[in-house]
Amino acid sequence: MAFAEYDVVIQRDAMSVYNFLLDARNLPSWREGIRSVELQSGAGGAKGAVYRQTLTGPGGRPVAADFEIIEARPGAEIQYQVIVGPARPHGGYYLSTEGTSTRVRFALEYEAKGFLVRVKNPFRRRMNAEVCQLERLKAVLEEMPAAE
Repeated sequence: MAFAEYDVVIQRDAMSVYNFLLDARNLPSWREGIRSVELQSGAGGAKGAVYRQTLTGPGGRPVAADFEIIEARPGAEIQYQVIVGPARPHGGYYLSTEGTSTRVRFALEYEAKGFLVRVKNPFRRRMNAEVCQLERLKAVLEEMPAAE
């Protein structure tokens, strides 16, 4: 099993960060390689919502990586499971308040199957790169005007 996590402190309140993360349409603004995200079924941002996501794959080709929200606790946690695509990691955002700021931890886990079991290192590197994109989330949110 491959696992990666990373955390940052964002100078925004937990509900502002949570609401931004919960709106999957915001993903392309801070996660590199995401071409598009649209709600496919369910209530947007709610447990059970399924999103059609297109990533930039090898050679720039589009790759489907649809996901489902499997847990959504306001101001605290959002978990998802990739349900379509070549790799199907489970991930989540975990929020905690630190004064007027919010600590966000992004964790991913992936259990390789079949011949992919032998090539764990590329998955670990890719997953580490994914979770480290929280730095981009921090920059995007802190550049936005604070809600009054």
